Amino acid sequence: QVQLVESGGGLVQAGGSLRLSCAASGPTFSSFALGWFRQAPGKEREFVSAISRNGGYTLYRDSVKGRFTISRDNANNKVYLQMGSLKPEDTAVNYCAAGSSPLPGILATGYDYWGQGTQVTVSS
Repeated sequence: QVQLVESGGGLVQAGGSLRLSCAASGPTFSSFALGWFRQAPGKEREFVSAISRNGGYTLYRDSVKGRFTISRDNANNKVYLQMGSLKPEDTAVNYCAAGSSPLPGILATGYDYWGQGTQVTVSS
């Protein structure tokens, strides 16, 4: 079984940057596609980004394209989300997730393991 723990959230001003990290435990980390999702107060969970097991394919929701970059380090069982040009609309709890499929998807139901989440707050 895979366990995921996010870190790196915080309070930043609009236009600032943060890097979220997700540390994983388990013997088959490299066999999972990985994704980031977020949930703002009063809103449903939404897809942010995903990356294939070898990093060859990445996906982003339209609102973060050009601002966020997802990456993974299989040797150290970590996945990252570099967030730049942050906007108040990015305020949310961010979750990392792992799916058994080697290809990433945008639906939360396609992921089997989830972290506890880390809060990102962007002030105007």
